[in-house]
Amino acid sequence: MALSSPSAPAHTTLSLFGVKPGHWRWGLAQMGTSVPALQKVKGLNFFKLLGSGQGRGFSLKPNWYRYGLMATWESPAAAEDFYMGHPLLEEYRQHTFEQYNLTLQPLQAHGLWSGQNPFTTQTIPAPANAPIAVLTRASIRITKAIDFWRHVPQASASLDHAQGLLASIGLGEAPFLRQATFSLWRDEASMKEYAYRMAAHREVIKNTRARGWYSEELFARFRPLSSQGTWNGVDPLAELL
Repeated sequence: MALSSPSAPAHTTLSLFGVKPGHWRWGLAQMGTSVPALQKVKGLNFFKLLGSGQGRGFSLKPNWYRYGLMATWESPAAAEDFYMGHPLLEEYRQHTFEQYNLTLQPLQAHGLWSGQNPFTTQTIPAPANAPIAVLTRASIRITKAIDFWRHVPQASASLDHAQGLLASIGLGEAPFLRQATFSLWRDEASMKEYAYRMAAHREVIKNTRARGWYSEELFARFRPLSSQGTWNGVDPLAELL
């Protein structure tokens, strides 16, 4: 679901759901069955239902027990109404053992997602010594998919050694071709240290341009405003917000 690109930062949420053991069929099915209900939610401007991969970043191996919902809202009140009482979330609670909800303020966003920038066209400085979230997503050209997957896993593996990384996950709208990585960092300095100095990550950035992997891509940074629930049993931002 998508509307026109906002000039001011759009009220943004990301939810991650841990599916109960044995409920993986429901988890896979909700990627389709949840769409009609979400399309009718008042004040929901943009949403993406997301599967996940194993590991911290782009991955060929799916995780059948972790799913996500990223959304932008007309107002904070619209988001609160949804999270406080929508029947769809009650269904999710019946099939999941944990849920992690993040409220995010977009700081900057470059590129497109389904033909638009859903977050903001502004650039807002990140607060000093405060946590920051990063979303990198891309539509991979079919003709470039094999080349892409030959090169990218090394960069995803390098996240295991990134200083200041609080948590990260590989997300995607579709296997192999529409992929994203969402990560939480202790502060902007830690994120930049990884992005610009980690050799494996620099190599991927260079290859992205040189090899023409993507038909569409978007890079966005956010300020986490609030967190609720757990992600892999903990709240990575518990002591920072």
